[in-house]
Amino acid sequence: MGTTKIHTQEKFVKNIVIVHGHYLDASGWKGVYSILTKKGYHVTLVQNPLTSLKDNVAATNNILDNQDGPTILVGHSWGGTVITEAGIHPKVAGLVYVTGFVPDKGETTGTLAKSFPRLPEMRTEAPDKGGFVFYDRSSFRVGVAGELSKEDADFMNASQIPIHKDCFGTPLTEAAWRIKPSYGILTVNDRALNPDLQRSMYKNAKLKVTELKGGYVVYISQPQAVADVIIKASLQK
Repeated sequence: MGTTKIHTQEKFVKNIVIVHGHYLDASGWKGVYSILTKKGYHVTLVQNPLTSLKDNVAATNNILDNQDGPTILVGHSWGGTVITEAGIHPKVAGLVYVTGFVPDKGETTGTLAKSFPRLPEMRTEAPDKGGFVFYDRSSFRVGVAGELSKEDADFMNASQIPIHKDCFGTPLTEAAWRIKPSYGILTVNDRALNPDLQRSMYKNAKLKVTELKGGYVVYISQPQAVADVIIKASLQK
């Protein structure tokens, strides 16, 4: 069987690079990956070390360097901060924020996170001896994975990837959304990243916004809806 043709438009972006957020890894994007690849897109996922903003951007740039042309860069949660910095890469043709942080140049993710009230389900543990932060184990399902089965949520909880506390205090040196076409997926039922904060950031960055009735891991619970926004971003006229 041949590969399904993507679109008939003269100009589209076939390469998609996805940057996961904190506490989670890239494996949760399998549903979106499958939808996009079946349509003929070339999809690559970055496995973020979550050790520093610099390290995350370097990992993303390494993947971007290996793309064979224009690329749509997708970021979830903390990944939104990463794509804001890495998105100035010359191969990046557009950005998609999925429940993503959208800081400006000179701003820190921590400052943004504190600009709106933290929801009661958004609870983290104190940094460990190495400075790494885990999501609170007891509230993980209701805060992060409330739309998933208990079995899936428990596995995700057990396989958390902690983020180093210094990531949230590092100011950005770039704001790619100022110079690249940018889209945002706002999750109105999110209990980890306040939807009001999402709305404020997206409005400030003038993103083209799609609201979904989902939560923090909407890319798992509604992969088709998330893939549709990425496809829309790829159809550049």
